[in-house]
Amino acid sequence: MRENSNNKFSLHQGASDLPVIKPFVLTNGPGWQIENMVSLAGNRKIGLALLAILSAWLMIDTAFAQIQGDANQTIFQTLVKWTPLMFMGPEGEFGGFILNIAVSFISMALGTFLGLWLGIGQVSPNSYIRRISWSITQIFRNSPWLVLLFYFMLLLPFSVKIAGQQIDIPGWTKATFALSLPIMANVSEIVRGAISSIPTGQWESAESLAFSRTQTMWRIILPQCVKRMIPPWMNWYCILTMSTPLISILGVNDGMTLTQNALAAEGRSEFLIPMYLWLMAWFFAYSYPIASMTRVLERRFAVET
Repeated sequence: MRENSNNKFSLHQGASDLPVIKPFVLTNGPGWQIENMVSLAGNRKIGLALLAILSAWLMIDTAFAQIQGDANQTIFQTLVKWTPLMFMGPEGEFGGFILNIAVSFISMALGTFLGLWLGIGQVSPNSYIRRISWSITQIFRNSPWLVLLFYFMLLLPFSVKIAGQQIDIPGWTKATFALSLPIMANVSEIVRGAISSIPTGQWESAESLAFSRTQTMWRIILPQCVKRMIPPWMNWYCILTMSTPLISILGVNDGMTLTQNALAAEGRSEFLIPMYLWLMAWFFAYSYPIASMTRVLERRFAVET
């Protein structure tokens, strides 16, 4: 057994003398720790700068709104009044910004599970499975998300009867399923691309060791694909989270819908920009750390060719 200097590859000196790449292992060496700390520090500075710009923007809009509005009720008092509703939803109901996050989690989990199998199907030796998987991927990958939301909102029933009991299907459940479909298609492409990027010598080495195709896929190929898939997977989660306000068009009580209800209840158009900017700040505060970690992982898991 011989390892090269960067500890990424090992050569098995046997009859076939074929290269075998070990599944990646997260190392905690001082070099990576220093690089990681520098990257996180740089991302933190950028995040603080963007947050400062967003805060200044909010303060300026708030000042203009207050000048145009009623001095008896400030925009800050209005934000304090409506923030619990915008964040958690009405008392006793599931909604608000928390619903946006829940929809993003469930959609990403369902889309990832389905996309994994669809991506494996795209590289299947069976031509029928490969063509069907490719077709499904292209259909949902190139379909507008809003159209899919309307389609499945109207296609799926509003209630089902099970054992004589009527069970209502909430709108956010159907919206979650609709959003998981384009995620499924894009995860399928991520999986297909990661599998295709593995050197063919890996398959040949496994075949020489009498591994079946299933064993090769799950024990050798996919473990090496993980580090290639994590950064784009996290990027798509951020895109999905930013797209969840689309469900407000379907009448779901998410953060966007409840912000609109709060504005309608106040009846003050000058508060429109500050309140929407306040909601946008929540999405920024949630998504920016994920985007920063994605950039760190892209550098950490960069594949040398």
